[in-house]
Amino acid sequence: QVQLVESGGGLVQAGGSLRLSCEASGSIFSINNMGWYRQAPGKQRELVATITSTGTTNAADSVKGRFTISKDNAKNTVYLQMNSLKPEDTAVYSCNSEVGVLLGIDVKYLEVWGHGTLVTVSS
Repeated sequence: QVQLVESGGGLVQAGGSLRLSCEASGSIFSINNMGWYRQAPGKQRELVATITSTGTTNAADSVKGRFTISKDNAKNTVYLQMNSLKPEDTAVYSCNSEVGVLLGIDVKYLEVWGHGTLVTVSS
């Protein structure tokens, strides 16, 4: 079984910074993409940023220049550094990953979600 556990959310004033962490644990053989998504109250979930196994990153236009995604392969952990936070960044931030698990001699890839961490930015 594979789990993603997020941490680092909280309350911050506009203009402030937070760093989110997401650690994957369990019977992991390999990890492909990892990413962060967010869902604000009354809105659909949206992509924030992703990072591939080779380190290629992608970010939503709304966070480019403010948010940075990175990872530590040795710790199976992905980070989201969020700077210059705005009230509109308030949302539940969830981690997502495509994780490979070994089944006999085969590797099966599973899409796994964390439970999310709340980020609240006050004006």
